[in-house]
Amino acid sequence: MTDPIIELKGISKTFGNNKVLDNIDLTIYQGDALGIIGPSGTGKSTILRIIAGLTAPDSGEIYIQGVRRKGLIEDGADAIGIGMVFQQAALFDSLTVEENVGFLLYQHSKLSKRRIRDLVNHRLEMVGLGGIGERYPSELSGGMRKRVSFARAIMANPDRPQDSAEVLLYDEPTAGLDPIASTVIEDLIRELNSIQGGCGTYAIVTHQDSTIRRTADKLVFLYQGKVQWQGSINEVDTTDHPLIRQFMSGSIKGPIQVVG
Repeated sequence: MTDPIIELKGISKTFGNNKVLDNIDLTIYQGDALGIIGPSGTGKSTILRIIAGLTAPDSGEIYIQGVRRKGLIEDGADAIGIGMVFQQAALFDSLTVEENVGFLLYQHSKLSKRRIRDLVNHRLEMVGLGGIGERYPSELSGGMRKRVSFARAIMANPDRPQDSAEVLLYDEPTAGLDPIASTVIEDLIRELNSIQGGCGTYAIVTHQDSTIRRTADKLVFLYQGKVQWQGSINEVDTTDHPLIRQFMSGSIKGPIQVVG
């Protein structure tokens, strides 16, 4: 097997008195479609933020293409680009769709407005939203806002191809969406995984059964701050692991403690 492009070694993170990650090891390889699952409050989103360089662990090491990261992403560029799609899309309400998708280019490139507009339109077409650049987020449905956030995450600067996202991190991308809108997003995640200009490697945090089954090839199950199980999506229905059996069935009876 080739070397991992992202590797977490002994990662721990505590918020107040709550130790959400406890000596976690995690590897992501080129081409992975990795699902990170588990009950609420078990550190899944925290892992994504640590991978993205937005949150620092209390202890442990992070390697990006074999190079150890020192500090947060703002402290130095990683060996590869890592994009993140947030649960609530995290768009700027006062900016148009075009300005949201092209935000980094407008702020940090010397490209002309016309060139940026063309690049933005191309990315919007990739996510099935061509021609909506002049709208504001408040004029879009929840599913459309999600897709705009995807377009922003894969936005590339042709003058700095090294900054283009080679890995995408999705935090609950179908949360709050109806089943049809969820299917559109799930299909888009897979499409962006394979098309030119998309992103060939991703990790996704989700609780939704259809999203787990339709977007992930490999799964990591977190509970009580630790990786309790990992395997392929095909194994999730055949494993006898009690945590997986309870989680996937939604049963209140089992080793997972039901809060409230």
